[in-house]
Amino acid sequence: MSTAPILTYRDAIDALNSLQTNAAVLEAVRAAGAKLNPNAITEMIDYLRRVGLEPSQLNNLNVIHITGTKGKGSTSAFTDSILRATRPGWKTGLYTSPHLVAVRERIRINGEPLSEEEFTRYFFEVWNLLQNTKCEAATTPFMPNYFRYLTLMAFYTFNQLKVDATILEVGIGGRSDSTNIVPKPVVTGVTALGYDHTRLLGEKLSQIANQKGGIYKAWVPALTVEQPEEGILELGASQFTIVDTLPSTIQLGISNAGLAVQLVHTFLSIKDQSYSPISHPNTSEPLRFLPPPFLDGLKNAHWPGRCQTVLDPKFEATTWFLDGAHTQESLACCLEWFVSPAVGLPVSPVSDVHPPRVLIFNCTSGRSGDDFLTAILQKIEERLAMHGSLEKKEEFFAKVIFCSNVTYASGNFKGDLTSAAMSTTDNLNLKTQREIEAAWNKLVPTYSGTVHVLPSIEDAVKEAHKMLNVSVLVTGSLHLVGGVIEVAGLADRALSPKA
Repeated sequence: MSTAPILTYRDAIDALNSLQTNAAVLEAVRAAGAKLNPNAITEMIDYLRRVGLEPSQLNNLNVIHITGTKGKGSTSAFTDSILRATRPGWKTGLYTSPHLVAVRERIRINGEPLSEEEFTRYFFEVWNLLQNTKCEAATTPFMPNYFRYLTLMAFYTFNQLKVDATILEVGIGGRSDSTNIVPKPVVTGVTALGYDHTRLLGEKLSQIANQKGGIYKAWVPALTVEQPEEGILELGASQFTIVDTLPSTIQLGISNAGLAVQLVHTFLSIKDQSYSPISHPNTSEPLRFLPPPFLDGLKNAHWPGRCQTVLDPKFEATTWFLDGAHTQESLACCLEWFVSPAVGLPVSPVSDVHPPRVLIFNCTSGRSGDDFLTAILQKIEERLAMHGSLEKKEEFFAKVIFCSNVTYASGNFKGDLTSAAMSTTDNLNLKTQREIEAAWNKLVPTYSGTVHVLPSIEDAVKEAHKMLNVSVLVTGSLHLVGGVIEVAGLADRALSPKA
C-alpha cells in the first residue's frame, strides 16, 4: 500500500504560483480597459464557504481593516506592534502584501511569519477543501487567483489559531478587495490617498477615494488622516474621525504612525473593558498622550524594505538604502529620507566628501517611469537646496542601474519571488527598462555618470559592488527591494527586528 507523498513548502509555493495570472492575460485585460470585477465580493464569499467559513465568523477575528495609497503597510505594521506591546498576552494576526523575500511573510502571528511547516500545512488544508468542493455560482472560477487564495488562507489560518485580534491590509482599492468580506470590523482606517492603480480605481482622486472608502461599514468607527478635500468628500463614511499627526515630542518620521495609535486606541476602547488610557477613555476622543506600551510598540515596530539602511555583510564599505516606493508620493518621501544628512548626504551637507551613490530602480509595466524619475529628480533638487548643498541633482548619483525584477542572472526567479505577470518578451528585450533609460536620458541630458540596463537583480547587485565605499539606493518596486535582499545576502540583517 503506497503512502501519499509528504508535501513540502516548495510544493506549496509551486501550487500557489500556478494561480498567478499570466502576462498575456493581463495585457489583454489592460487593452480592453481594465475594470474591477463587479462580482469580486460574492465570488470571495463563495470561496470562503467552500473552506467551511461564513462571513459572520470573520467578525470573531476582531478585525482592524486598513487601506490607503501610501503607508497602509507601515500603518498595519505599527498597529500590530502597538497592539502586541499593549496586550502581550493576546494572539494577533497580521495580513499584509506584497512580501519581500518569502510569501509566508504575508501571514504573521504575533509579529512572526508563519514557519515553512505552518504555511505548508494551512496552504494544503485550504487547497484540498477547494479541490473537493464546487462553486455555488457557475460564473465563479473554480480556484481563486494568487492574492485571493492568500487572503482566504489568512482568514482560514487566523480562524484555526483563534487569534484575539487581526490587522488586515487591503490589496488594491478597498470596495472590491478580497479582504472586504468582513461584515463588521472593529475599526477601519484609510491612510494618505494618492494616485496608483488608476486603470482600476479611476484617474481622479475622488474615484480612488470612493474605492478606498468602500471598507467603511455602518456603525463601525472610521478613521483617516488629513486628506485633500476632493478625497474627503468621497470617502463615503457617514461619520469619521480625521486623525492628527503625533505630538511633536515623538520623533518617528512616519506620517501614519498617528493613525496606527488611534486605531489601537479605538480598538481597545471597544474590545477590552480593562483598557484605561491616560486621557479620553472613549472612542470619540483621540488619544493625546501616549501610554508607555504605545511608545514601546512604535519604537519596536519593524517594517523592512521601507526607508531601511542595511550594511552589506560581505562588502563592508557598501551600504544599502532600501525603500520599495512605487508611487510618486512615496518616491518623494523616499528621497526626503535619503537626501538627508547622515543618510545619503554627509553629516555636514555643504561638504563635498561623501561616498559615491548608486541608484538601482525599476517600476512595473503600466507605471510611468518618466513621471517617477521626474519626482525623484525634483525631490533631490529640493532637498539639496534645503540643506545648503552645492551638489547638482544631475550629478547626485555616480551610477544609475535600471534592471528587471528577475531574481537571478540565469533568468530564473527564487520560487517565492516568481512573477507570471512579467512578459517573457518584455523581459528578454528589457522593454520597460529601456523606456526608463530613455526617460532618464531625456530628463538628464548632461549626465556624466554611467547608466546600465541589466536583465536581472543579480546583475544589478554585481554592478553596484564594482564600486568601493558606496551608498546604494534601491527603490521603485518592492519586488526589486526583496530581490536585492535575497541576492545580496541581506536577509539576516534586513528582515530580523533584532539585527
